[in-house]
Amino acid sequence: MEARPTEQELREAFARIEAAVDAGDRDLRRLGFWRLVGVVKRDPELRERWAEQVGRIDAAAFRAGVKFRAPVWAGNLVLSAGVAAGALAVVAARVTGRPAVAGVALVAAGVIWSVATHSLTHWAVGRAVGIRFTDYFIGGPLPPRPGLKTDYASYLRTDAGRRAVMHASGAIATKLSPFVALGFWPSTRAPWWSAALLLAVGVLQIVTDVVFSVRSSDWKKVKRERALARARG
Repeated sequence: MEARPTEQELREAFARIEAAVDAGDRDLRRLGFWRLVGVVKRDPELRERWAEQVGRIDAAAFRAGVKFRAPVWAGNLVLSAGVAAGALAVVAARVTGRPAVAGVALVAAGVIWSVATHSLTHWAVGRAVGIRFTDYFIGGPLPPRPGLKTDYASYLRTDAGRRAVMHASGAIATKLSPFVALGFWPSTRAPWWSAALLLAVGVLQIVTDVVFSVRSSDWKKVKRERALARARG
C-alpha cells in the first residue's frame, strides 16, 4: 500500500500543481492532482485542511479549459423553462383532438424532461446536502448536454454518502422522465407508437447507464463515493 503523504509533501505537491495550472497546464491527472485528492478524501481532517486549495486548483483548471460557461441561476432558469415546456407539451397532448399531434407532444415531453431535469436535480439535491455549484457548461459524453460544475471545496467538505446521493439524483431523474410522460399516455388520444417510443427511450437510457455510466459518468462517481463511505464505516 502506498504510504500516505506527509503534511509537508502535500503542501509542496499542491503548491507545485497550482503553479502549473496558473502557468496554463490543465492536465490535472498528469500533474497528480486527482491522486492527491483521493488521499485527502479518505481523511476528514485532510479534507477540511485542503478543501479550499483543492477547490481553487480545480476551478482554475476548469475555467481555463471551458470557455463557454453560464451562471448557475441562468442555467437553472433555462432548464426550469424546459421542465415547464415539457408540462405544456403534456397539456397539449391531453387537449388536442389530433392523435398524431398528441403523440409527438407526449414524446417531446419525455425527451425534454430527460434533458432538463438532470442537472436541475443535481443542483437541488446537492444544495440540500451542502454542495455548492459554480457554472453551467455544455459537456459530454455524446450527445452534448448541460453540465453543472461543482464547487469542489464544498464537495470535499460534504460526507461521501451525501455526495453519492447527489450524483445518483440526476441520473435517476433522467431515467424516470420518459416513464413519467408515458404515465400520461392513457389520458390522451396519442397513438400506440408514442407509448412505444417513450418506453424505448426509457429502456435505452437504462441500458446505456448499465453499459457506460458505471464506467465513466454519474454511476461511476456513485460507486466511488459509496466505496469511500463504506471504508469509513
